[in-house]
Amino acid sequence: MSGFSFEPAEFVPFKDKEALKKARSVHGKELEKYSNDKMKVKITHNPHPIVIGDIFTRIKMSDDQDKKQVLILGNPEPETYIPVAELVNYHKVNCRNLYIFAMDEWADQDGNIAPQSYEASFARSMLKYFVYQIDEELRMPMENVFYPTNENIKDYSKMITDKGGGGADVCYSSPGWAGHIAFVDPSPEFITDDIEEYLKQDARLITLHPLTISQNSLHGVFGQSGDIANVPPRAATIGPGDVARSRERIEIHALQTMGTFVSWQRMISRLIITGPVTPYVPSSIFQVLDSQVYVSEEIAAPFECWEKVGY
Repeated sequence: MSGFSFEPAEFVPFKDKEALKKARSVHGKELEKYSNDKMKVKITHNPHPIVIGDIFTRIKMSDDQDKKQVLILGNPEPETYIPVAELVNYHKVNCRNLYIFAMDEWADQDGNIAPQSYEASFARSMLKYFVYQIDEELRMPMENVFYPTNENIKDYSKMITDKGGGGADVCYSSPGWAGHIAFVDPSPEFITDDIEEYLKQDARLITLHPLTISQNSLHGVFGQSGDIANVPPRAATIGPGDVARSRERIEIHALQTMGTFVSWQRMISRLIITGPVTPYVPSSIFQVLDSQVYVSEEIAAPFECWEKVGY
C-alpha cells in the first residue's frame, strides 16, 4: 500500500475507481474474454490492414453486385485511404455505388464548421487522400461524398439514414483519449442518464472535451507539439444514433505516438472493453451493439509505474 490516495482531477470524465482498477489489471489475450454476444474483441498484431481490406472488399462488392455501399469514415487517415485508392485503381473497380460520409469536422467557438480550405479540415483530408486518389474514370460521383457543413449539420443524420436505407452499412472508428466515437465526446451536448436515449441522439455541434483538444495537439496537422491553442474548441459530429443504426461497426485500437510504446489509447481501450456502458466513455456502447473491436498487441500490453522512464 502506498498510503496515498486521491480523487481524479475534475475534468476527468470517468471516475469509477473500481472500474478503473479492473481496467488497469487486464492485458493481452485476457481482453478477448470480455467479448459478449454483441461485441467481439480480437487482439491482433496489426489491425490497420483489416480496415483497408474491409473497405476495398466492400467497394469491390458494390461494383460486382451493382449494389449501394454507404460507409461512415474517420479522418484524417491517409495511411488507410491511399492504399484503398491504389487497390481500386489497380483492380479497375468502379466506385459508382459507393457513398461516403465523413464522421466529423472542426468548428469554431461560435459553431461555424471549418471549410475545406482549412488545412486541418477532415473533409479536405478525405477528398485529397481518398476521393482524388482514385482514377477519375473509377471515382465515385461527387454527389456521393458527404461531410458536415454549416448548411447540412441539422440534417446530417437523416442524410446518412436516407442514403443507407435506415443507416450506414459500416461505421469505422477508433477511440479518442476521452473514449469518443467521431467527436461524440463526454460533453454536455450528449450526456444523458438513460443509455437507450443516448443511443438515439443524432448529429450536432458539440464542445470538445479538454482531453480531445490535448490529444489532437499531438497530431501531425497541428505540429505534434502540444499546441493546444491551435486546436479548434468545437466540432460537428455524427451522433450515437448514427453508430447504432449502422448495420456493422468496426473499431480499431492501435494508436501509438509515432510508433513508440507511448499511447494515450492504452487505458481508454480497456475501459471501453471492460468498464460499464456509459456516456462518460462513449465507445463503451460497442458492448451493446454488434461490433468487431480489434486491439493491437501494443495497446493490449501491460503497463505500470516505471520509475526510470520519462516522457
